[in-house]
This record gives sequence, structure tokens and C-alpha cells, in this order.
Amino acid sequence: MKIILSVINDLTTDQRVHRVASTLYNSGNKVLLVGRRMRGSLYVSRRPYQTKRMRLVFEKSILFYAEYNFRLLLFFLFHKFDLLISNDLDTLPANFIASRLKRKKLAYDSHELFTEVPELEGRTNVKKVWKFIEKLFLPHIKTTYTVNNSIAQHYNMMYGINMRVVRNLPYFQPEYPVIKEKIPSGDKKIVLYQGSVNTGRGIEQVIRAMEYLNNVVFVIAGDGDVLDDMKKLVLQEGLHDKVIFTGRIPFENLLQYTVQADVGIVLEENIGLNYFYSLSNKLFDYVQAKVPVIVSPFPELMKIVESYGIGMVANDHEPVHIAGTLSFMLENAEMRRLWKVNLELAARELCWENEEKVLLEILDHLLKT
Repeated sequence: MKIILSVINDLTTDQRVHRVASTLYNSGNKVLLVGRRMRGSLYVSRRPYQTKRMRLVFEKSILFYAEYNFRLLLFFLFHKFDLLISNDLDTLPANFIASRLKRKKLAYDSHELFTEVPELEGRTNVKKVWKFIEKLFLPHIKTTYTVNNSIAQHYNMMYGINMRVVRNLPYFQPEYPVIKEKIPSGDKKIVLYQGSVNTGRGIEQVIRAMEYLNNVVFVIAGDGDVLDDMKKLVLQEGLHDKVIFTGRIPFENLLQYTVQADVGIVLEENIGLNYFYSLSNKLFDYVQAKVPVIVSPFPELMKIVESYGIGMVANDHEPVHIAGTLSFMLENAEMRRLWKVNLELAARELCWENEEKVLLEILDHLLKT
């Protein structure tokens, strides 16, 4: 079976679509993953399945989304496929129309609660457009799945559909990778944030918390809309010796950075349902690296951390509170030993090798020719 997956990013850091594409390829299908190429995009590493990236004229605003979906639709119309998998709402129009025009199968993978992302807060008209698109297409798709139960229940109640759950879990890591590039932390403890450097991720609060911590560095591994703002904040607060920016790291190389950390950060702020319901992949990356985590008091995050006993919940986003929690996590040897034992057990359960079985069961009826 020929399957085309499409996503609007540049493929280099999207672990979820890579895992889904790999699973479908290993199941005997011909798989093509389509994304876009941006200025500054990193090289796409060699993968078992095919990849294609489109270079667009526009890189922001409604024109960017319109151009990408138009180009994507043309690509679908002139290429053969048996199944399309649309990743997130910003690729759905082209996927839906192409599947109807060519009478082919379609599945929808929602990586987040798209219409509730912080980037849409205060942009009433733009938000209305995306909600219109969601309402126009989503109720008519029979096979849909998302990253956690809270988001699935939200969509099921809103549209009367049966959205399933495929969590964003990484591959099981039986042993640590070879560290080719050591984080320049000296002998200091490492607090790590990895992922998109966007609004509402708690990064600013952790930077400010560094004022109250000694012998600790905060490593920010990623790129995003507020990266320059965070760099300016570090300079303004005189914390340049306590904060390290690594820039964007391809997911194939990311684990060697993660395993060097002493605590992993998952401190999204409550600025919309998307973050409140979030269950980000970086949480599970920390688990596979056996790194204790500090998380926001959100239902999906708390459920994982408390049920497995792998870290602490920060009930307050104030820098002083975060600093106090981090200090405890870094210095309490007894708790760190317990977290490490629990992380070993959690890593064996919270892995893609288990989750891909759920994915294949959901897609089973579509994969039968």
C-alpha cells in the first residue's frame, strides 16, 4: 500500500511523524513523508521511508497556510496513493479534498488541540477561521486519533466522533547513547528544557529561577518564536553564566543531550486548553533518558508523574517556588535514587514499541487493500 503522510514542519525535529512513518514502513507499506523546507532548515537524515520537502514563497500569515495546502493538494492530485495521513489541522484541507476527489482513504492525527494554542489567543478572527475549517472537515473523517485522553474526549464531545489515542512515546532505550558532544556545564548540575522555544512553555520562569540557584546551569535545547527574547532576558538579568542555548538539535542527536541532564523541565503555563491538556513528547524523552522531571499541575502530566513516581509537580510558576523545587530535586539523594528506579520501570512501559500496536490496530481497516 502507498501511504503519504503530510505535516507542515520541516521534518527534522518531528519525532512523532517519524515514528508513525517508520511503523507503517516496517509493516510492509510504501511510505512518503511530505513537509516543507524553511530558511535555516537542517539536513534530513537518511531514513528507511521516502521524504519530500517543499520550499514555499510565503513563510508566515494566512498566505503561508494557503500556499502550502494548495501545493500539497496539487502534489496529491498528481501522485498515486492509497492512504493519506494528515498531521494537524494546518494540513487537513488539502488531505481531505484530495481524498474525496481521488476516492482514497484518509486518517487524521491531531498532535494538539490546534484551535486552543497560545499563538491564537487574542486573534479572534484567525481563531474563527481555524475553528470553521475544523468543523467543516473533522466530523466527516472516520479514522482520527490524538496524543492523549483529554484532547480525545474534547473532540469527541464537540463533534460526536470517536477519536482514539496514540500517545507520543519514544523508542525504548535499553542503554545510554555515546555522548559525542558534552554540554559545557563544568561540574554544575544540569536543568534541561528541550523542544520548541515558544510562548507559555515556562522557560522565562526557569531562567529567572536561576538567580536563586548555585552550581546549576539551565540548558535550553531548541528554537522557536521567543528564542531571541529569552536570550535578551538572560543578558538583562546577568545570567549568561547560568543559561546555555544549544540551538536546534535533530531528534536523532537529541538523546545524547537529554541523558546529561539532572532534571527535565515540562512547565507549560495555563494559557489555554491546549497546554492545560498537554502531554508533551519531551516528558517521555526524559523518561527514556532516566531523568527526573518537574511538571505543571495539569491533569495528563500529573497522571504520569504521580502514577509512576518519576518527579515532582510545581504548583506555582513563581521563579522562587521553581527554584526551591529544583533545589530539592537536585540535592535530595534519597529521592533521586527512588526516581531512578521508577524511571527504569516507566521507560519499559512508556515506549513506542508498545504504543505502535495501538496505532496499527486503529489503522487496521485502512491498511487492508
